[in-house]
Amino acid sequence: MELSLISVITVQQMLVCLARVAAILTSMPVFGTNMVPARAKVALAIMLTILVHPVVNIDVTGVGFSTLSMGMLMAKEVILGGMLGFVARLIFTAVEFGGTVVGYQMGFAAANVYDPQNQRQVSLMSQFQNVFAILVFLAIDGHHIFLRTLVASYDLLPPGMLDLSGPAVPFIVELMGHMMVLAVRFSAPVLAVLLLSGLILGIMTRVFPQLNVFLLSFPINIGLALIITGLTMAVVVSLLQGEFAALPERFWLLFEGLRG
Repeated sequence: MELSLISVITVQQMLVCLARVAAILTSMPVFGTNMVPARAKVALAIMLTILVHPVVNIDVTGVGFSTLSMGMLMAKEVILGGMLGFVARLIFTAVEFGGTVVGYQMGFAAANVYDPQNQRQVSLMSQFQNVFAILVFLAIDGHHIFLRTLVASYDLLPPGMLDLSGPAVPFIVELMGHMMVLAVRFSAPVLAVLLLSGLILGIMTRVFPQLNVFLLSFPINIGLALIITGLTMAVVVSLLQGEFAALPERFWLLFEGLRG
């Protein structure tokens, strides 16, 4: 009977751990996208659960054997994992939005490509900057941040302690506003040059009325935008590295807010 009880508690602990691991894995950037097959996600979630469970403390003694209580606890773990992934994905959303604005201004409004991550059409520059952000994320081992956060999360916010009535939701709303500012920072150099190009072309129209500025503006804007994009790559990398490096602190603030 004692062995059976230990086995049931262990299974409960594994299920709770699996819920948090799977939620983080399926919501985090790159690995949580549709490009990764569902079978690979399931296998990776189970493997991480087996590795994480022995090194973390999961207390399920107060849950009992009620299916409803167990389901509510696992639902809270899924919500927590989804919020962590959402905080990280805001950075990629900012990159994508900045690329969309740049693509529209440089004349690529109708040049859309299929985004396999989100399964929808996005602008060409948006897809380019999104792939670039993914490469930077993997190059600096950004996915390791999630692994370290996963293990530390059981000390910062044990299972069942999730409280959405605290400052966590306002903190996420604040991050969404910060991401809008970040999108402008990503696109600001190109937008400034394109604005100056439009001003110069407007002056040329007044000086040379016979000049077809509409046709002339397309190659000029595209060329200038691509040149400035290439010249500011180092700045974009620096911005991305700063945002990815700030993720652990944001996760910690999120955990503090979720504790109520």
